[in-house]
Amino acid sequence: MSETMPIEEYLQQGGVLTSPANAPPRYRGELLRLMASFVDSELAGAAGFADTINDAPGIKERIAAARIVLEKTDHAGRVLDVMGTFGADVERYAVHHAWDARLSRGADIGAARQGGDMRLSVFHYPLEGWVDAVVLNVLMGMATAIQLRESTRVSYQPLAEVFRDILPREAHHTALGVEALQRIVESEDTRRTALESIGYWRPRVAASFGLAGSARYEMLARLGLRHTPNEALLAEWQTALVEQLAALNLN
Repeated sequence: MSETMPIEEYLQQGGVLTSPANAPPRYRGELLRLMASFVDSELAGAAGFADTINDAPGIKERIAAARIVLEKTDHAGRVLDVMGTFGADVERYAVHHAWDARLSRGADIGAARQGGDMRLSVFHYPLEGWVDAVVLNVLMGMATAIQLRESTRVSYQPLAEVFRDILPREAHHTALGVEALQRIVESEDTRRTALESIGYWRPRVAASFGLAGSARYEMLARLGLRHTPNEALLAEWQTALVEQLAALNLN
C-alpha cells in the first residue's frame, strides 16, 4: 500500500490487508464484527440442526445431517482461528452463548439481532421436525452460498482464503438438502408440510440479507468488506429460489 494513499481508497481499489498489524482500528472492529456474525450463525445453525438428527427418516439422512452439523462447527472454528489472531478468546468462545436458544415459533424480529451473540436473526427461530429442518437447510443454504461468494472477496486476505475453502462444503450441504426435499415431495402429505415450511422460512431467510439502501453497506464497501448491495444479493437469491422450487414442484 502506498504511504500517501488513504486506507479506504486503497481498499476500494481492490487492495488487501494481510495481518492484524496492518489493520487500522475501525477496519479491525468491522472485520471482527463480520467474523463474529459468521461464527455465531454457524454455531447456532449447527446447534439447531443437531436436534433434528434423530428426526431423520433413515440412516442416509441421519449421516447427512450429522455431517452438516460437524462441518458447520468446523467452519466456525476456522474463522474463529482468524479471530484469534486479533486477540479473541478462542478457547472460551464455543461455550460463551447458548447456541441452541430459540425464540417462540410465532416471533417476528425481522433482521434484528437478539441477546448477546451475533447470529443472523433467522437462527433465533426454532425448527419443527425433519421436513422443516430440510426446508430451512435448502433456503438458508442457497442464501449462504450467495453471501459467502460475496465474502470470498473480502479485503482481509487470510479470511477471504478461509471463505473460499468453506464455500464448496456449504454448497454441498444445500445439495444434500435438495436431495432430501426431492424425497419429501414424493408424498402429498409431506409435500404440503414442506409448502407450509417454505411459507414460514422464506421471509425470515430474506431478512438475513439486511436492509435495502443500507448506509452500513456503503461504509463496509469503503473498507473493501462488501462489494454487492444487500438488495442485489437478495434478488439473486429470490431468482435462484424460484427456479429451485419450480424444479421441485413447490412453487
